[in-house]
Order: sequence, then structure tokens, then C-alpha cells
Amino acid sequence: MYLARPPSGGAQHRVVVGHQLFGVDAAVRAFADRLAAAGCLVAVPDLYHRTAPGVELTQDDAGRARGFELLHALDRDEAVGDVAEAVDVLGGDPARVSMVGLSMGGHVAYLAAARLGLAATAVLYPGWLTDTRIALSRPSPTVTLTPAITGRLLFLVGGDDHVVPPADVSTVGAALRDAGVRHEIVVYPDTPHAFLLPGPPTYRPGPATDAWQRILDLVTS
Repeated sequence: MYLARPPSGGAQHRVVVGHQLFGVDAAVRAFADRLAAAGCLVAVPDLYHRTAPGVELTQDDAGRARGFELLHALDRDEAVGDVAEAVDVLGGDPARVSMVGLSMGGHVAYLAAARLGLAATAVLYPGWLTDTRIALSRPSPTVTLTPAITGRLLFLVGGDDHVVPPADVSTVGAALRDAGVRHEIVVYPDTPHAFLLPGPPTYRPGPATDAWQRILDLVTS
């Protein structure tokens, strides 16, 4: 687990970060550090610690292939358990902890919002919420757990996301509305998957800046 602490030492806000397919890599650690600089105590659990502890995959075809191998080995209870341990590190009260999840970590964040009673959750471009193609979404699609979400939920996605098609966004939105979950869905036009973190060609400064402010407002309010 990677921990990022505010420069002042004290922290009024506590946040779990769910990493992308590539592990707790430099980009994810930098994102956690940025949240810490804004006054948050941040924990980033290594969701791969059972099969490839500490792995940092390259963002290329080989890294992506290995990431999918690790993803398919990660089941729902294990992932939620890792988030629960991070919540314990942050003080133990999920009602005072928020979570930000990126891609695969966004799927985990949606699960954690439903299973752990988090205060607020920012879910960025999460794949496979509406089907059972990965172990995280079994035995029933993760979207079916929506009625158990008690905190606020922010859903951020690009309009050109090949992993999260518009039909999935509509399905999730309908589930959130039907369940009465306090939520906001933001779709950034002409924006691909994984637009938030600098580095890969999918990074988009405009949507990333807007998303960062929305995330910060959510986790510090």
C-alpha cells in the first residue's frame, strides 16, 4: 500500500485511490501525492499483491496483456477487502473516507461504494460494470449492486471511450437514478479512455483539469 501524507502532517480528508490496470505505478503515485498536497491523507492499495506484489507495468501491448492476466485473477471479495484495509489505515470509518478509482480501479471503487458505505466515490472510466466478463463483475454485474450505495457518486467518462460505451453509461445512470443515489455523470466529448493522468497519448489536458477539480471538490467537501 502506498501512503501519501499532506505536507502539514495533519489531514482533514481521507481518500483511497484505486489504481489502473498497470499497478501502483509512478503516475498513480503522483496522483496520490497531488491529493496529499491538497490536504488529503491518501492510501493506494496494491490490488495485485497476491499475484504480483509491487508490479509496475509498462503502458504498451505487453504491459496491457499482463495487466489483463492480473485483472482476471482478481475477484470481487479480494478487491473490496483491499479497500477495507486501506480504510482501516485511514482511520477505520468508511463514512469519513472517499475513494477515487481509475479505470479498473474505478470498477473497484463502484464495488466499494456499494459494499463499504463510503462517504463519496469518484469513478473514472470504469469498464465492465454492466456485464460479467471479468471476475470483479461476478456473479452478477456490478451495476446491480447500485441500490446499496449510500454516499455520493461522481462518474466521469470520455465520449469516445472504447471501454465504456454510451450504452453502459446510460445503464449505470438509470441504475443510479432508480436507486436514488446522489450522483453526477459527466461525459467529456471527443475524449478517450484514460484521459486523466499525464503521460500516455490518451491524456487530455482540458478534461483532465475539469475532472481534477470535480474530484477535489468531492473528496474535500
